Amino acid sequence: MNVKLRLGIMMFLQYAIWGAWAPVLSAYLKETLGFTGFQFSVIYSLLPLATIIAPFIGGQVADRYFASQKAVGFLQLIGGILLVIISNVTDYTTMMWLMLFYCLLYAPTLALTNSIAFVNLKNSEKDFGIIRVWGTIGWIVAGLVLMGWRFTAKSFEPIAFGGDTFLLAGIFSLIMGIQSFTLPHTPPKKDATKPWAFLEAIKMMKDKNFLVFIIIAFVVATELMFYYILTAPFLTSEKIGLSEAAVPGVMVIAQVAEIFVLAILLPYLITRIGIRNILVIGVLAWPARYIIFAIGKPAWLVIASLSLHGFCFVFFFAASFIYVDMVAPRDIRHSAQSLIILVTYGIGNYLGSLFAGWIHDKFTIEEVTNWTTVFIVPCVLTILCALAFLFFFKPKQTAVPLKKG
Repeated sequence: MNVKLRLGIMMFLQYAIWGAWAPVLSAYLKETLGFTGFQFSVIYSLLPLATIIAPFIGGQVADRYFASQKAVGFLQLIGGILLVIISNVTDYTTMMWLMLFYCLLYAPTLALTNSIAFVNLKNSEKDFGIIRVWGTIGWIVAGLVLMGWRFTAKSFEPIAFGGDTFLLAGIFSLIMGIQSFTLPHTPPKKDATKPWAFLEAIKMMKDKNFLVFIIIAFVVATELMFYYILTAPFLTSEKIGLSEAAVPGVMVIAQVAEIFVLAILLPYLITRIGIRNILVIGVLAWPARYIIFAIGKPAWLVIASLSLHGFCFVFFFAASFIYVDMVAPRDIRHSAQSLIILVTYGIGNYLGSLFAGWIHDKFTIEEVTNWTTVFIVPCVLTILCALAFLFFFKPKQTAVPLKKG
């Protein structure tokens, strides 16, 4: 089988697993199991926490002592079994510990699959984006499959299952565990980078612009979790009125927009308006979305605003990685990328998960959530980020030059 095809299937399954549970899990935990906002925010915080710990697992064990494809296969097979077990768990404490164990298995595979792709692509700079897009497609397909499953279950009750979101993720994980052993052989690197090598990049924060960028990226990452954790229960609330079965399919609007912005708009605009303006547009999209969520009507506008995720995510986070690669000295680029991942996907998402759950509970009285007040919080914080970006972030290098040939 063609190498690119195998790598594309790998990315498809890697993000189908995540996409099967992340967008809709909070609605299941709140509406079906009766978890509080703090409880389901802790569940969501476990993957960011595992992302912080993952360099030890992926870098020191999997990437050094085992071929990467075998490490991914082992981690996904064990993870798949765990997800199937978790799908039958309704107790918070039991689920929390099992999810922590699962996330410690899944987090290293995010870096390992990227590594497998980079090593085995002849022209990774040109081809990686195409391979990575299959991950977003996998996320979309997982949402549509879950929606189809739930609608079918209404007329065919035997397949109705409360923990379907975990079960579907487990099925994808088991399939990927098997598929991983068909991937190109990617031997371990005995001289792998030290897990704390990103600390070398801290000296970059002596530059005022980079320091401003890091601080804003951290705050925006905390507010990302308001979207990931609270959108599903918000859409199923009386304010919007979507059925729990419809939510997985509706939420893939965000990923469809993400593909469009990533594949078409970002490559077209970045050479024309520059990386700073791309980042500015990205950070402005955040309060725009949360303003619409706070207003909460009409429902069609709230649903349509999910498409702003393409700009929120791609024009800020994807563009952030490009900016870091542009400004980091060549000998510490890997460390600089590790730093931004730690600040955003690690610490930012972890604290943001707990913060979103706390805000949810603070403005929920007798099981009725004041969604307007809840979303005003990330709206205000992202507006402050946008203003800080406009006034204080003025890097010298603002454009990505067109490559000749």
